[in-house]
Amino acid sequence: MEVKTTALPGVLMLRPRRFADSRGYFVETYNQRVFAEAGVVAHFVQDNQSFSSKAGTIRGLHFQLPPAAQAKLVRALRGAIFDVAVDLRRGSPTFGRWIGATLTADGGEQLFIPRGFAHAFCTLEDDAEVAYKVDEFYAPECDSGLIWNDPDLNIAWPVKADAILSEKDAKLGSFKDFVSPFHFEASPQ
Repeated sequence: MEVKTTALPGVLMLRPRRFADSRGYFVETYNQRVFAEAGVVAHFVQDNQSFSSKAGTIRGLHFQLPPAAQAKLVRALRGAIFDVAVDLRRGSPTFGRWIGATLTADGGEQLFIPRGFAHAFCTLEDDAEVAYKVDEFYAPECDSGLIWNDPDLNIAWPVKADAILSEKDAKLGSFKDFVSPFHFEASPQ
């Protein structure tokens, strides 16, 4: 598995190896030992999948608050997405910054997003399917988020005003009004 760090500490881009032949391909998308060697110690407890019929659909920016914060491992099953992580950890040198990466079903890329980050994606093609693992169960009482087009975050989305949103996502709050419960913990040297 190819593992690349990103500009946000803890967020990793992973590309599993594909073994192809005349029948198609085989890929190992998750291996606890390989992930642990890459520094990912999340114990995944739930798999989620979404389908978006139209390109330009944005889901997010979502996260769960403590005590039910979640790490995520995201990949595209069909089509392509622009996947975004925003650092919400107070005291982090990258607090309030974001990274975006294109994940495609054909390329098999995955993005690991640790606890303390908001997550969202925008579909780049019609009929996109996304799967992601989480390391904490869904807890509606801890469900939270930020508005996708927050001017303080200034995310360079591939769509502008014509984004397709859920009613819930269209009403999320702003980054400047968010008091983060997440704290940055530097890795020991």
